[in-house]
Amino acid sequence: MQPTKTVYGTWSGGRYMHFGEPITEERYIAAIRTAYAKGIRTFMTSDVYGLGEADTILGRALEGFKRDTYCLIGVIGHDIYDGKRDGAKGYMRFTNDVLRPPAQYASYLRMATEKALERIKAESFDGVLLHNPDSTGYSTEPVWKAMDSLREAKLAEFIGVAPGPANGFTLDIIQCFERFGPLIDWAMVIQGPLEPWPSNLLQPAAVKNNINLIARVVDYGGLFHDDVKPGHKFGEKDHRNYRPAGWVETGNEKIEKMRPFTEKYGVTMLQLACLWTLAQPSMKAVAPTLIQECGDHAKQYEEKLADLAALPDIKLADEDVLAIAEIGNNKGCMNLKGGNPTYQDEPVADQWPMNDDLEGVASRWNIKPDEDLVCTM
Repeated sequence: MQPTKTVYGTWSGGRYMHFGEPITEERYIAAIRTAYAKGIRTFMTSDVYGLGEADTILGRALEGFKRDTYCLIGVIGHDIYDGKRDGAKGYMRFTNDVLRPPAQYASYLRMATEKALERIKAESFDGVLLHNPDSTGYSTEPVWKAMDSLREAKLAEFIGVAPGPANGFTLDIIQCFERFGPLIDWAMVIQGPLEPWPSNLLQPAAVKNNINLIARVVDYGGLFHDDVKPGHKFGEKDHRNYRPAGWVETGNEKIEKMRPFTEKYGVTMLQLACLWTLAQPSMKAVAPTLIQECGDHAKQYEEKLADLAALPDIKLADEDVLAIAEIGNNKGCMNLKGGNPTYQDEPVADQWPMNDDLEGVASRWNIKPDEDLVCTM
């Protein structure tokens, strides 16, 4: 089964990623079952979330549902078995040469996939995505031969790449599409009305290589759920505390300029964000983060879930898509990860200097790194 238009990710709910107020295990399981009942039929999980706990809880939540009635996606790549955690940067990528040589990539990926399936109590994934790869993961053949071997082993029907969690990796993703496009079916990227850049730069390459895209963070850190307003207090461990000062205020100002479109189409702010995103080239699915915010004025988690599940099957007019993109234009708003002209230090897991190969990618796709991939604010 291929991914459906709406996707439920196990990073939602605050249990494994620090967003808002963590919901209880009972509520977490009930929400997944409710998502299924309301028509959300794609579920995505990663072995790094809770060091496998998210897999286990998802398996419990899906128990009793016929396996051929939903799409199951696993996301792997951080070595939670032999690797060490490096603070906020997470676990070492399995491609780190301290852990293993390329000849062992396939055995690691098979092991990690099988262990995830054991936790979920499933025989196979519909798809497996490579999670937050380093430069080696984007650019080398042994990685993608190893990923393809998961299909040969009947552990997955399709494979793909899931960059992040930081934004960027633009030239690296395009390079990956160019080199391994015949193997790659799906890619998950950051995209939404308040973050059209930089994913808009890679969409032509996705179209050319017949790669479908899933958008995450469509909700823009929860703002499109319409209950994070200026003055909102985030919890001490909330990841959104690392965003630049003023992002809530600026985001809400732009959202108010988009609100007339919700009235025109009879949709909520989250639904508008999803519809705008699905109007982008190669975009086939949306996976917003569902968050139970702190405070008396927060919407209930279940209300946000119902909002996503009720996403209408309508198409925004082309002129409205362009107008919303103009309002949300964020070009140059941040330093991007991956190959970047402003990074001159030694390569690390999520950032590295430009090289001749990436310069070639930029030239072929008419991208000017010094103008298109740098922070100007």
